[in-house]
Amino acid sequence: MKKILLLAGIAITALTQAQIKVPAPSSTQTIVQDFGAGKIELTYSRPNIKGRSLLKTNSDLAPLDKLWRLGANAATKIKFTDNVTMGGKLLDTGVYVVYAIPGKDYWDIILNKGLTNWGTDGYKESEDVVRIKVTSNKTSPAYETLTMQFAAIQPESCELHIMWGNTAIAVPISTNIRTRLRAQIEKDLNADNVKPSAYQAAATFFLEWDKDLDKALANAKKATAANPKAFYLYLLQAKIEKEAGDKMAAKISAQKCIDLAIIAKNDDYVKQANDLIKKL
Repeated sequence: MKKILLLAGIAITALTQAQIKVPAPSSTQTIVQDFGAGKIELTYSRPNIKGRSLLKTNSDLAPLDKLWRLGANAATKIKFTDNVTMGGKLLDTGVYVVYAIPGKDYWDIILNKGLTNWGTDGYKESEDVVRIKVTSNKTSPAYETLTMQFAAIQPESCELHIMWGNTAIAVPISTNIRTRLRAQIEKDLNADNVKPSAYQAAATFFLEWDKDLDKALANAKKATAANPKAFYLYLLQAKIEKEAGDKMAAKISAQKCIDLAIIAKNDDYVKQANDLIKKL
């Protein structure tokens, strides 16, 4: 009996000493998005409306024309691991605090250096890095929870979408990797011993980025000559020839891809090459 009471006492003590994590009223979310040559990381707290007034003059939540922490609890933070441009300004890598001043038709989005600020406490306009004015749009259905996401992802541009209630805004972000890619491509092609993979990279770059079909095709042919059994390179060459309007050459290259892909037992490239031929 004493042993049972002792075990029960130990169990009760363990329960009273255990730290139970209670869910926060405004949960924290961290979003990481690959972008350009780096990543963007956004961390913010997500309040719910819960029947309160929102985005109105003197409203309970995010009143119009007043500085807002763009979330709840700690200030919202955004981190860039590569240079980006916002509001026409080139930003260094690093972490910034994000604030907003909501308006009826437009919002001001602010990136600030005040990393130790709690919400808007400690905010100094002199520490602003950039201000961006963006259009406020109506959305339906309404978002009960403050929601942010990266959307419209392109190689050199994306948008930070902010949605709450019936309001949505899109903050444009851009980067420039084309110039860096071109410099690297030219460096690799001018090396003493050019690697076969450099020709493939160059052909892809000139096709998809620079739209220089002559350079793209010249490098694609060098790539297939250096690696004549690489079926995927013949498909790349066929795509370039198709874009250049040379249907006969594109069909020959695509068929070469099919023949080699069958030997390699790669059904995916067989299908891709056949699909290309059908579109000629």
